[in-house]
Amino acid sequence: MAQLKDVRPSKPAIAVDVAEAGARRRRGWLRCEIGKDKNIDFNTGDLESYFFAAWDPIVYDALLVAAAVEFADKSQRRPALTWQREITLDIPVHDPSRWNDTITAESLRDALGFLTGDEWDISFRKRSRPLDAPQQGRFNLPDGTTAVIPFSDGLDSRAVAGLMERELGDKLVRVRLGTKGYKNRVAGRRPFTSIPYDVSEGTRKFSESSARSRGFKFALVSGLAAYLAKAEQIIVPESGQGALGPALVTVGQAYEDYRSHPLFTTRMEKFLFALLGHRVRFLFPRIWFTKAETLNKFVYECGDGSTWSDTWSCWQQNRHSSVGGKRRHCGICAACILRRLSVHGAGLAEVPQTYIWENLGALTFSKGAAASFEETKKTGKMRQYAIAGALHLDHLAGLRSSPANAGMLKLSAFQLSRALNLPEEEARTKLDRLLAQHESEWNSFMSSLGQSSFISEWTVGAA
Repeated sequence: MAQLKDVRPSKPAIAVDVAEAGARRRRGWLRCEIGKDKNIDFNTGDLESYFFAAWDPIVYDALLVAAAVEFADKSQRRPALTWQREITLDIPVHDPSRWNDTITAESLRDALGFLTGDEWDISFRKRSRPLDAPQQGRFNLPDGTTAVIPFSDGLDSRAVAGLMERELGDKLVRVRLGTKGYKNRVAGRRPFTSIPYDVSEGTRKFSESSARSRGFKFALVSGLAAYLAKAEQIIVPESGQGALGPALVTVGQAYEDYRSHPLFTTRMEKFLFALLGHRVRFLFPRIWFTKAETLNKFVYECGDGSTWSDTWSCWQQNRHSSVGGKRRHCGICAACILRRLSVHGAGLAEVPQTYIWENLGALTFSKGAAASFEETKKTGKMRQYAIAGALHLDHLAGLRSSPANAGMLKLSAFQLSRALNLPEEEARTKLDRLLAQHESEWNSFMSSLGQSSFISEWTVGAA
């Protein structure tokens, strides 16, 4: 009997050779070179902000791994009708036996595979020569640090950092997520002022924008900071919609987004312990609350609560986000719509000129933008971003009302109870309350826009 031919499409694949300067090129591999003005460019000053106590090659190698993962992720486009890719990496490190250890290697592949939905094959080889240690300096790292918090310009980041500093004071250390250092109000040098490397495209242009590996980058950088600061806790600043929403509501053939989800961070805890021998725990103090509830608590309980309006939420690139030469949030990507929903839910307000799309209550998508915003910039792609963002939040608001979602929500509660070490019934109660609160906030927000809003034309809940 003839066997049926397997006609399933093969997964797109990429093999990346991470190379030291001067190393020979490997045929059939995409070269990712380390060095000044190369594909992975480490910043000496920012590196010094990590090695404030003593040079530790394993930390540098871990940062290199994060950079190499980012390079590979961006270099291979995902297929149109499926999701998974095969990614091979070969990376030079100071101590390959430590990285090739079975438990370390398997926990790394597990964390990356679960996060991105791809198959990762990562091998490690000995560096041709040890890296010279960066010059070390003294930094204002308080004694008795107990926790670190990833910190960006985002609203949740600002709010949760403020709330946790009320509780922990100097025992909390901020870790900057970004390649541009932040200005601290307190004078003096600070540790972890910026992610200490830049990643640039190679001979194959960056073609993939889903950027799922960003979660690995931020979790690993936070874990390294906790290791260096001898802290045992990493505070995840995401509120419930940001941490759980992307995994509960998926789009098309896309794989669930676990970038800030406890199911991913538990895997990172295992990898970090295997690699560093230092046990850390990712904590989610605001996971059962909406962004509006977190913002409200920050505004009314923290002395710097008024600074919330200075934060940045928009996903759009700068060249698409300005009116009259002044940078604005676009106002219609998923992050911007969630911000506007949350500001409304917290009983606060922003001036319309905060956003390019000043009026979400307009009759048409085009008329919602600022009058001086060029028509040529009102692209179909931006409209698709707006539709996707609105539908995501609308679908999240409707999860509880559909019996078809009951099994999925029960499974999610079970998984969260295991990841967060909670009784299953408590996790289900908390998840249900979060979704009910989001539903209430979303309905109120949509009501404020009016039934003739262009947003209302796209959403199910507004019917």
